[in-house]
Amino acid sequence: MFAMSLGDDGAELCPLEPWQAEEFLAHMDRGRDFIGRHIALADVVTDPESSRAFLRSYAEKAADDAGRIYGIRVDGKLVGGVLFRTMDVRLGTAEAGCWLEPAAAGRGLVTRAATAIIDWAVEERGIHRVEWRVSAANEPSIAVARRLGMTRDGVLRESHVHRGRRQDIEIWSVLAPEWRARRAS
Repeated sequence: MFAMSLGDDGAELCPLEPWQAEEFLAHMDRGRDFIGRHIALADVVTDPESSRAFLRSYAEKAADDAGRIYGIRVDGKLVGGVLFRTMDVRLGTAEAGCWLEPAAAGRGLVTRAATAIIDWAVEERGIHRVEWRVSAANEPSIAVARRLGMTRDGVLRESHVHRGRRQDIEIWSVLAPEWRARRAS
């Protein structure tokens, strides 16, 4: 397994795989309330079986070149992650996302990890458009989209139900030429 350094603070990015289901579940248990405020991941990964199934679904996506999932570790401890929920190489589109335990928030980990996977998608896989879909109430995730140089494309009003409540979803994106220009400056 590989690990990519995310800086001098002991942070690294590595793939998450089905054999890590117990660790992934323990991580989710530590951050369940915080993570679940805006995304369904905390409600999907609730026991060893669902944890394994979730990670297996991403192993299958990776095998089909249709998605990826990576863990963010600090000093070896899993504290969050980034993913390509969807990826269509033929069409050149992908949707990125993220999550973190509360203790890891505010350290720039998601921005650094998302930068690494977007670089890979654009430069290695030829992705032209990377989207970031986020609850309009999720200010920290919106701030990441801004730091990544994304443009707010619009709002899907009350398009998503999370924990029984309808929420607006903002769509942010960056195009490959914009990404390359930003990275070059």
